[in-house]
Amino acid sequence: MSRRASRADWAQASVDLSRRNAVAARLFATHGPPDLPPVPKRSERFRSLASSITAQQVSGKAAESIFQRVVNLVGDDFSPQRVLDLGPETLRTAGLSGSKAISVVDLATHCVDGSVRLEDMGRMDDDDVIDMLVQVRGIGVWTAQMVLLFDLRRLDVWPTGDLGVRVGFGRAFELETSPTPSELLEMGEQFAPYRSVMAWWSWRSTGPPTESTSRRAQRQAPTSQPSQDDD
Repeated sequence: MSRRASRADWAQASVDLSRRNAVAARLFATHGPPDLPPVPKRSERFRSLASSITAQQVSGKAAESIFQRVVNLVGDDFSPQRVLDLGPETLRTAGLSGSKAISVVDLATHCVDGSVRLEDMGRMDDDDVIDMLVQVRGIGVWTAQMVLLFDLRRLDVWPTGDLGVRVGFGRAFELETSPTPSELLEMGEQFAPYRSVMAWWSWRSTGPPTESTSRRAQRQAPTSQPSQDDD
């Protein structure tokens, strides 16, 4: 799917999965449909990607603090050209590591020379988005998949390299060990074309559901039951 899925699309995908698989039905009843953060505007995609690079292998609060200092340096016009004007050494004064500062500048370079066209991502297929983004130093397949899922709201993203997804999936399906990326790839085929929903449920399965999520799930739970053959 190359269009951005609406909130209603995500909810319907959750219902469809819950009707075809017993574990998915339990996850839906526990967590409800994915509750995703706001979508960044098209003009904010560069800033969002720079934030993703900043957050790699850093705790949430620390990443937020560092990136806010980056924003303070770059200014409200958080543009690729402004980042290029500052350069990596200036960005490092905000707390970025040397490699991350170079990665943010490399992203800006690709955006300015046109090899990365963030404004076009919404019209591109998933594989094309990934191929374009991994040109940038510091952006791998996982980061590109997070862009597809959270920024572009694609419904069939399956980040098999994500440890949280593997651990959560293993817990949800009561596996003896967490699946490897290749095992998860095969196990996830049954949930296409809505694997993004299963990924989100897997993340949520690594911790307890919130009270508000549980109440919403109870209101939205489907009335039909999945086949017992899917258990």
